[in-house]
Amino acid sequence: MLVLVFFVFVPYFTSDFLDLRQKRENEENYQKFLKEELVKKEAEIKEEQKIFLMGKFDPAIRENFILIPPEYTVGENKMYLRKETYEAYLQMRNAAIVDGINLKIASATRNFDYQKNLWNNKWTGITIVDGQDLSKSIPGEQERFKKILEYSAVPGTSRHHWGTDIDINDANPSYFDKEKGEKEYDWLIKNASFFGFCQTYNLKNTGRVIGYNEEKWHWSYLPLARTLTQEYKNLIKDENINGFLGDEYVAGQDLINNYVLSINPNCI
Repeated sequence: MLVLVFFVFVPYFTSDFLDLRQKRENEENYQKFLKEELVKKEAEIKEEQKIFLMGKFDPAIRENFILIPPEYTVGENKMYLRKETYEAYLQMRNAAIVDGINLKIASATRNFDYQKNLWNNKWTGITIVDGQDLSKSIPGEQERFKKILEYSAVPGTSRHHWGTDIDINDANPSYFDKEKGEKEYDWLIKNASFFGFCQTYNLKNTGRVIGYNEEKWHWSYLPLARTLTQEYKNLIKDENINGFLGDEYVAGQDLINNYVLSINPNCI
């Protein structure tokens, strides 16, 4: 009798066991699939963010960017900003107007292609730097690379890619040595922080010892720029920085630490 029971029920036990094992394998495979999809999605998000951080996009077709009305720009040029930056700029501008100071935007978002054009023109001598055609006055390309870096960011490394940074009224040091520029700069030093803006490149040897020369015109909107600075630090590597004249000299410059991250300590 026991033998009969054994032969009758064993197939059922075996079948239940196989079904249970199959269900467990299916669940494990499903969980593995979910993890793989999550890793894939995270990689895609990181890649998209790298593209943004390096300016390889068109701000005109991004929903979180806005076209700046021409009356707020120098020369009424077509420029874009992140919406949050623009709103903060308007508040700052309105406050400055009350004090007799007129703050206009000389430069706003500059994507990779725009920055590449600026850089290449200086590299080839189309744009004169300090009264010189650098392609002739500095034939040594590595030295020319460093000379351009005094004021111009390598394409892919500029904070202007992010829509968080603006140049105010002018981008020439001599402008801020004159009475009008001095008054505007003095107002910004005293008031810009109330609207979230910080002078990105202060005088060297006053908190930073390397990087771009002082730029009294360049101001970052910190509520956005602080986060993006950290993301750049975490996501971008030297090998990602290429695609412009002289890019073979990126190696050894430590551009990220010496330039992208070498900013006014108050802006970190």
